[in-house]
Amino acid sequence: MMDLIVKNGRVVDPARNLDKVADVVIRDGKIREIGSADGANLPIFDANGLIVAPGFFDIHVHLREPGTEEAETIATGGNAAVAGGFTAVAAMPNTKPPNDNPSITHYIVSEAKRSSPAHVFPIGAITKEQKGETLAEIGEMFEAGIVGISDDGKPVMDGQLFRRALEYAQMFDMPVIQHCEDLNLSKGGVMHEGVYSTRLGLKDIPSAAEETIVSRDLILAEMTGGKYHVAHLSTRGAVQMVREAKRRGLRISAEVTPHHFTLTDAAVAEYDTNAKMNPPLRSEKDVDAIVEGIKDGTIDAIASDHAPHHINLKMLEFDRAPFGITGLETAVGLALTQLRLEPRRLVELFSINPQQIMRVKPWGLFEGSDADLTLIDLNRTWKFDVTQTRSRSRNSPFNGREMKGKAVATIVGGKVVYQDRG
Repeated sequence: MMDLIVKNGRVVDPARNLDKVADVVIRDGKIREIGSADGANLPIFDANGLIVAPGFFDIHVHLREPGTEEAETIATGGNAAVAGGFTAVAAMPNTKPPNDNPSITHYIVSEAKRSSPAHVFPIGAITKEQKGETLAEIGEMFEAGIVGISDDGKPVMDGQLFRRALEYAQMFDMPVIQHCEDLNLSKGGVMHEGVYSTRLGLKDIPSAAEETIVSRDLILAEMTGGKYHVAHLSTRGAVQMVREAKRRGLRISAEVTPHHFTLTDAAVAEYDTNAKMNPPLRSEKDVDAIVEGIKDGTIDAIASDHAPHHINLKMLEFDRAPFGITGLETAVGLALTQLRLEPRRLVELFSINPQQIMRVKPWGLFEGSDADLTLIDLNRTWKFDVTQTRSRSRNSPFNGREMKGKAVATIVGGKVVYQDRG
């Protein structure tokens, strides 16, 4: 833990209606004062011209450990996280073996404490081995440290089983996070159904594959009163369904990824496997609907869906290459560049709302809170260089992309774990 003064930054915490230039005094890894630090004899971090925000929290990350450490480890993923401005991440359960029992959960928690500069909160599997047949050891995993359940990478196709998951998770006030994909409609598909899939001769995934599962799950969420979270929302129809469900007062939340509001299926035109993800890149109308959903509050959070893969796998033919891209180091820059977010909304989408969805601990800028801070330079122009990534993998479609706005420092527990002042 460190003592530090973060001086002269614009301190923004919408949860406490805080937006002012102030000093943040940190002692023993906790925030002790927000105001003027004149006279305090502590090391100073000059935040003049920067946004000082509660630590950003990426609630959808694949760290690959245990099982696929050639693509990513908890340590390398944690380093990529803080380089992107994230003080915490939620790790999805599709490891090898999956995080479907407390022993795997314990391993992730202990390894993260040992090797990751960012906090890591595990997500447990909904079903054993993510096979969609039997509920996993949810209660035991909760005691071991999970903060939500998901079979991400796979949907829970059995409606009765998903209903039981929603009911059971209520005992722990945990979100049930769904990868919305009707496997009967998407079978064999590798990109969005549209003009480009026809032109390229690639098997497609229709928007209906996502929308049918969202529709079913919303009915089950209303029936059970469960806490339902839609992962990586990507279609216009799904956005509208979530909007209407929120108007009815359902306990639901939804996230989108930067690639789904930045790129369209046109990015696949050169058979670039770094543009292959699931859900796939969609049409311009879908992108417009996502942006509108962010603006009107339908969308609660932006998450990277960081999905690293070894270069040998991404060099396969488009049909055979795996889905997914890296995203931890580009998420904030893309959001600022594409959406031109006001600081208050930026902090809501990356910090306050993700914490409220996962309910991991008291979060924000107040006396006694953990000194986990993200510092943003709204005017910093930069290019992402995939050769400089802290991730173990390089499968990003944004190599060379110029962006305006960057996380330039990340503080965890009062310690500056990353900085790039340019």
